[in-house]
Amino acid sequence: MEFNLNDNEKKQLIKIARKSIEDALNGKKDDYLSSAELLNSLTENLKRKAGVFVTLKLNGEQLRGCIGNFVSNEPIYKNIYKMAYEAAFNDPRFMPLSISEISKISIEISVLSPLEKIDSLDEIIIGKHGLYIMKGPYHGVLLPQVATEYHMNRTQFLEAVSQKAGLPGDAYKENADIYIFSAEIFGE
Repeated sequence: MEFNLNDNEKKQLIKIARKSIEDALNGKKDDYLSSAELLNSLTENLKRKAGVFVTLKLNGEQLRGCIGNFVSNEPIYKNIYKMAYEAAFNDPRFMPLSISEISKISIEISVLSPLEKIDSLDEIIIGKHGLYIMKGPYHGVLLPQVATEYHMNRTQFLEAVSQKAGLPGDAYKENADIYIFSAEIFGE
């Protein structure tokens, strides 16, 4: 399922993500989500349900937080608001974002297609697909842009997602469930 968000919708989602972080830093509640200003500007695309990831980068390069979900019962705009907060304050790899960092943060959003279990590793297209691996109690995910940004081939991408799941690099080769997904990726 492709969303084909237009430029205005993408800008609006970035604004919602930034507003979420600013509201939290300023001690405001999520009144913005029910504001007439926001509700009157929502398109049907932004009311659809989808998984999303919000990635925060410090000075445009250094990862500062990334959290998301594959499935949501919330419309995209609400999911973005929640995941932006989670990426800023609850990514266990980082300390919560401070008010002094907000001006140095850039936001990237990935709106996801549903997961699709694959039968063959040949189905993975680098640059198009993200990976989700499950093996026993372990699971890990890498967004499609990771393989491109780090110049990974298919094997390197599979090894990286296995390691992200806390498994050995070759864990994907045996008894692992591997899923692909695509994403509409945009940012500041």
